[in-house]
Amino acid sequence: MAPSEAVLYQFASCPFCSKVREGLLLKGIPYKLVEVNPRTKQGLPELPPDAPRKVPVLVVGDRVVCDSTAILHFLDEAYPQTLAFRPEPAALRAQADAIEEWVDAQLIPALPTVIYGTLREAGKAAALIAKTSEFGIGKGLAVQLAGPLIMHLVAKRILKKNGRTDAHAWVNENLDQVERWLGDQPYLCGAELTIADVAVSGALECVREFPIFASIERRPALRRWLHRMVERKSSARSGGASRSAVSLSVS
Repeated sequence: MAPSEAVLYQFASCPFCSKVREGLLLKGIPYKLVEVNPRTKQGLPELPPDAPRKVPVLVVGDRVVCDSTAILHFLDEAYPQTLAFRPEPAALRAQADAIEEWVDAQLIPALPTVIYGTLREAGKAAALIAKTSEFGIGKGLAVQLAGPLIMHLVAKRILKKNGRTDAHAWVNENLDQVERWLGDQPYLCGAELTIADVAVSGALECVREFPIFASIERRPALRRWLHRMVERKSSARSGGASRSAVSLSVS
């Protein structure tokens, strides 16, 4: 039986959504994107009563899954014949899960501070958001005009909340930590790709179009690892025809 279509409700520049896209790509799962208006939340599907009105949301058949971590766990459950993100050995699974949680708590909050850190950087971010989001001409123009100042203020608030003054130093500390985990291994937890790699790669893909990505690629170990992740996504995509027949395993 052919699987139900996976539909991801997202905001294009959201790093949590980027984590989910990364997971879908690495598993080779075909999916449809629905862009949600970040201000009005227009475009969201019907959600469970207790679910927050925010992205990402993944809908597969009658299953509605919210939160990027829950979605990545769900993908392992729903598509058991694809690459498993959470390894069986308990200690290794705990390590991978801990890194994934660290990404949400540490790496992702730091990234906006370098994307929106200066008005020039915020202007580029606003233009990209206006281009990729379904605002319409009028709202898109408003985002490009008013967005940079708002985004710059958001970056300053994030820095203050976290007791930071130097955005680039903060991000580089996080990148140093990723490199320590990576060491000379092919993946963050060793020989096999796990949810830890999905989370870090997804977060960093969110800044690929911004100047900070060039500094990430100047780190040899990270550059090699990023290239390895791109190759895995390309390999999964090229096998899409065979995966289209993979059935869901969801009750």
